[in-house]
Amino acid sequence: MNARVALVTGGTGGIGTAICHHLHKQGLRVIAGYSHGGDSSHALEWLKEQAKAGYQFDIVYGDVSNFESCGEMLHEAETKVGPIDILVNNAGITRDATLRKMLAKDWDLVLRVNLDSVFNVSRHVINGMIERGFGRIINISSINGQKGQFGQTNYSAAKAGMYGFTKALAQEVASKGVTVNTVSPGYVATEMVKKMSPAVLEKVIAQIPVGRLAEPDEVARVVAFLAADEAGYITGANIAINGGQHMY
Repeated sequence: MNARVALVTGGTGGIGTAICHHLHKQGLRVIAGYSHGGDSSHALEWLKEQAKAGYQFDIVYGDVSNFESCGEMLHEAETKVGPIDILVNNAGITRDATLRKMLAKDWDLVLRVNLDSVFNVSRHVINGMIERGFGRIINISSINGQKGQFGQTNYSAAKAGMYGFTKALAQEVASKGVTVNTVSPGYVATEMVKKMSPAVLEKVIAQIPVGRLAEPDEVARVVAFLAADEAGYITGANIAINGGQHMY
């Protein structure tokens, strides 16, 4: 039996890289999606670094905010590697501001990249998953989609929208061997978070009962579990990974 194929959007970022690693360790063929405004140099350098570390990945370009670009990305991925069995919708951005100062373009961009992308990519793979009788769609949301966050009406709205998408699609495809779930990390020790000022970071950690940031691997392990054949009875669920910062 050929190895299953996984596509991770935003796969070259901090959490995305950890997810790619753990899916690779499960014996999957892993494709990392990237954008960077169409500049492939970062992704190619990432690919070299991963190969040196013993990980054999493929990369594909796609603007996840654009439906047609996602179609081209999926066509390239399936031509190079094969049909997508596991999709991790991980790509995301922030454009923070209080609502009274938020620009319409920043609202639109965050909603398109963080929420429209989930439709744009999932729509291109769902029929194939149904036809083959197997599929895993895992949407990476956020603690701030659950509890909201000052200065993030756009980001919180987009991440909250993932929950409705997940639960509705999960019902549509549950009898077809396809599961759809959401993972909601809290603050994770990525390079972006580590660049926060020490004073701000200290305040963030003070709000986390376990007293530290999450490691990207801790998020990736949950994603890998949901991607496995053995997780076929879990669908329409959200798994929070936030160190107790938000409980409900």
